[in-house]
Amino acid sequence: MNRNDLACYFIMGTQNCIEEPLHVLEDALKAGITIFQLREKGEGALTGKVLEQFARKCQELCKSYNVPFIVNDDVELALKIQADGVHVGQEDVSLTDIRENFIGRIVGVSVHTVEELDQAVKGRADYVGIGAIYETQSKSDAKAPAGLAFLQHARSLYRDFPLVAIGGITTKNAHETLKAGADGVAIISEICQSQDRYETVRACKVHI
Repeated sequence: MNRNDLACYFIMGTQNCIEEPLHVLEDALKAGITIFQLREKGEGALTGKVLEQFARKCQELCKSYNVPFIVNDDVELALKIQADGVHVGQEDVSLTDIRENFIGRIVGVSVHTVEELDQAVKGRADYVGIGAIYETQSKSDAKAPAGLAFLQHARSLYRDFPLVAIGGITTKNAHETLKAGADGVAIISEICQSQDRYETVRACKVHI
């Protein structure tokens, strides 16, 4: 994939929003996000047909702005609606199986250790999400922060492999992760709860 697509990686679920989720997404698209991941998890998360309908609406919005649409973890849903890609964690379906089903589409993997990073690269992931870089409130099951040191180490091991930093990223620390070697930053709360998404997205991209 084009590493520039990771520049401003917006992740959102309905539970993250303080206003109408589709309005939040379109605002973010207008503001200039470069890739979008639907991550519908947690208390009150949509499921079943309702989730599929919401996902399709998000997908149509992303298509209209020519922004890749990624589904988090739900491989079945991603295949059913022909999403641009899927992002999985270490506890999900094997990367080999996923890669076979997503030929020509994007596969991202969350990694927290060098071993996981090596496996993702060898398994032909298109990019990895490294984190959490900082403490985050967006995931109740988040692991201890990996920190900038791991991000820097990952970049030293794989000079040209697409890396996106995730976890606790804000407009105030985004530049630190980019300086440490990330191709882009993944942001949830900072955009979802922003009162000025144009300025928030601009501030996250200004150092790129």
